Amino acid sequence: MGKLFGTDGIRGVVNAGLDATLAYQVGLAAAVVMAEEKGTDRPRIAIGKDTRISSDLLESALVAGLCSAGADVLHLGVVPTPAVAFLTVDSGADAGIVISASHNPFEHNGIKIFNSQGYKLRDALENKIEDIILSGCNVPLKTHGDLGRVVHMDEEVVRRYIDHLVSTVDADFDGMRVVVDCANGASSATAPGLFARFPKLHADIIHARPDGVNINNGCGSTHLEDLKAHVKAGGYDLGLAYDGDADRFLAVDENGEDIDGDQIMAACARMLKAEGALNGNAMVGTVMSNMGLHIFARENGMELFCTPVGDRNVLEKMLECDYVIGGEQSGHTIFRRYATTGDGELTSLQFLQVLFRSGKKASELVADCKRYPQVLINLPVASKEKKEEIMAAQALKDAIAAKEAEMNGSGRVLVRPSGTEALLRVMVEAQTHEAARRYAEELADVIKNL
Repeated sequence: MGKLFGTDGIRGVVNAGLDATLAYQVGLAAAVVMAEEKGTDRPRIAIGKDTRISSDLLESALVAGLCSAGADVLHLGVVPTPAVAFLTVDSGADAGIVISASHNPFEHNGIKIFNSQGYKLRDALENKIEDIILSGCNVPLKTHGDLGRVVHMDEEVVRRYIDHLVSTVDADFDGMRVVVDCANGASSATAPGLFARFPKLHADIIHARPDGVNINNGCGSTHLEDLKAHVKAGGYDLGLAYDGDADRFLAVDENGEDIDGDQIMAACARMLKAEGALNGNAMVGTVMSNMGLHIFARENGMELFCTPVGDRNVLEKMLECDYVIGGEQSGHTIFRRYATTGDGELTSLQFLQVLFRSGKKASELVADCKRYPQVLINLPVASKEKKEEIMAAQALKDAIAAKEAEMNGSGRVLVRPSGTEALLRVMVEAQTHEAARRYAEELADVIKNL
């Protein structure tokens, strides 16, 4: 990846790394690159955003840059990230831009670009945009009637997205009771309307009152405690949790226990296999997929292919081999029949459908995809160069090898740099939580000393 674009676009704390000037430059450069890519003087770019207080600031700057370079803008407003991907294609736009930092705290934000097919922009085009910015953004500005225009899309676009989501399931969920946590994020604009389309489903919506600073704050898929309390107190069948931009979905079972992305994918893949719709009898995970998912796949006659972390990598493998389902333990799940990217609301409907058809309780549905105790420690690192130096250190390699030998096949170790934050991540799985914690802390100490 380059100096600006990481594994999931440009990220940073607003006005402390990511500011209006950079957003304006991204708009200029994106307009130039997409015009060249599409062979047009007037590309059409769709823009959506989440509920962060900084999203308006960055949106205004992006729009100014796009219009200055002659691009027309389709203004979508607050919508989930996967809605931007869908509406980019549905509206015939040449690209889509999302302003969001997903599950991160409100002071962070980001800029992510989709192509006209709804897939994340390929590296070569991101590199072109980055080169223009880093070389001083010396691009010709349009004047007179060549300036771009902004078209404010109405609520019809949200209805089109909800129509699409509803069309992916064939169940009325009669008698089910769920509580839906919108993380005070982008799904606040879509989830109430979506679940209202199923009148036989009792759905209570929580954390859907964004104020600009409460996104992901003690709620959503990264903070399940409040959702768990609601599920247990209200006797619900299931709790549904999205992150700030609603591309992730995690669940809570009837006992208030969390259901992670591995278990969600396992249950959905098993249903697809029973229907004869699981291409290659395979699903795609990542190196972070729990050992329990590997065992589940083996016991159910499925292949599990693991990629580096990142839904972009998962999707590339799915496209390469024509697989229909893939995802991450963190809650990104891709159903390639229906979406070009991870979609939390879509995944929640698919999982609800599997649960409804099974006639089981949620805890029973996922019981055979057990989770090995897993400990994850995040260690701040000063710079990308320092991350690379530590990862290359022989002392770290020796320590990892020693822990793997000690576990003798009953667990695993993964140390990797974050693609979106200044962190090194130490993950250990073992037969007991105590053992996983001990091994992880010992490896963390090695990294701290480096």
